[in-house]
Amino acid sequence: MATESGDRDSVQGQAIKRISELIEEESDGRITINVFYQDEIGGPQELFDQLVRGNIDLMLTWPHTSYDERLGILHLPYLSLGWDEALDTYGKDGWLLEIVEPIFSDIGLQYLGPFPEGFGGIATKDTYATSYEEAQEKGIKVRSQPIFPLPQTVQAMGFQAVPIDWSEVYTSIQTGVVDGDSSNVIYWDYTYFNDLLDYFVHSKHNFSFYTFLMNQDAWNELDEEDQGIIADAVEVVVNEQFENARAEDEKWIQKAQEDGMEYIVPSDEEMAAWVERVRESVWVEAEEPLGEDVMNAVREHASEPQ
Repeated sequence: MATESGDRDSVQGQAIKRISELIEEESDGRITINVFYQDEIGGPQELFDQLVRGNIDLMLTWPHTSYDERLGILHLPYLSLGWDEALDTYGKDGWLLEIVEPIFSDIGLQYLGPFPEGFGGIATKDTYATSYEEAQEKGIKVRSQPIFPLPQTVQAMGFQAVPIDWSEVYTSIQTGVVDGDSSNVIYWDYTYFNDLLDYFVHSKHNFSFYTFLMNQDAWNELDEEDQGIIADAVEVVVNEQFENARAEDEKWIQKAQEDGMEYIVPSDEEMAAWVERVRESVWVEAEEPLGEDVMNAVREHASEPQ
């Protein structure tokens, strides 16, 4: 089992370690899991490829769209606008997961559950922006995960989006290739780039979460009892994370501010303008890869900014 980001002391690292221990305990030692943390056996895309091929059995990963662009729905900007709505959307009984489970299956992956972090933002050095016009005027370049439609989202917000893998972000900020990072909760930007970044604008354009996935062939080789052991272990950790994610995010917001990072919440008017502009641009662009039926379901469930 691997995680694409998060060392052994991170929330992600602790989650996969806990799952491995629960599985070994509940199986009376019949099932053991070798755990690999961030960058130990490859980068995000390489690990995801190995999961699809069956060389990795289990993974905690961002939903990659490289095998099926329809998974871009999981990264659709401003899909939810608050914590309660996000949990209703992304939770195990949420309307969104009924759409994505068959897509994962088409790729050859068994979906086991979400691992929420919180709402992402824009973290930058020297300057910041809280509107399309301001970001354009200042020419702010930010790193984006190379996953549709995250670069398109940041671009629609007025920033210059530069798709960069996680392992290269620090050097890219340090050398001026980009002015900051985007679409992560503040934990990542504070923990890994606090010496480089000055501001975190909580634009909340994406709900940041990971997914627990298992190679479907490996899953199907297990009998019903062992499938249940693995699914139950993941569910324990998922339920705990849903309870803890909001408090965890708020803890790091406070910690970042105490250590000198300026935390900025856009005004209601600024948020509404971003929501309108991004939905009009990116949601329309998503029609082709995601399909009309999927986008109709999105529009039916998505709320308007207050």
